[in-house]
Amino acid sequence: MFSVTVRDHIMIAHSFRGEVFGPAQRLHGATFLVDATFRREQLDDDNIVVDIGLATQELGAVVSELNYRNLDDEPAFAGTNTSTEFLAKVIADRLAERIEKGALGEGAKGIARIAVTLHESHIAWASYERAL
Repeated sequence: MFSVTVRDHIMIAHSFRGEVFGPAQRLHGATFLVDATFRREQLDDDNIVVDIGLATQELGAVVSELNYRNLDDEPAFAGTNTSTEFLAKVIADRLAERIEKGALGEGAKGIARIAVTLHESHIAWASYERAL
């Protein structure tokens, strides 16, 4: 399996419901380093997994929809604990939609899987991986 990873970051605010979250139940900020990994069995006709420039551009577009936002105020997340794991899935699903629409080029239609990892710090991160 071949893979290419591109990186960006987001800064958000949010709060959680549930005693398991302790002090994070209060409104707080988070900065995430975001890695998006694209995987495929065979390279495309140009011998690449995906156009790195397009992948970087589209990851940037996806994270810009979340960046500098209080996720508690976003209608799409009403009543949802926007955990790191949950946000990794949101980003992966939004990237998958962009691949399906051709935003990463026709060659990207051969991508088999996407994995998104959100790094909360140098010692903690969460990922979500999905098939296309």
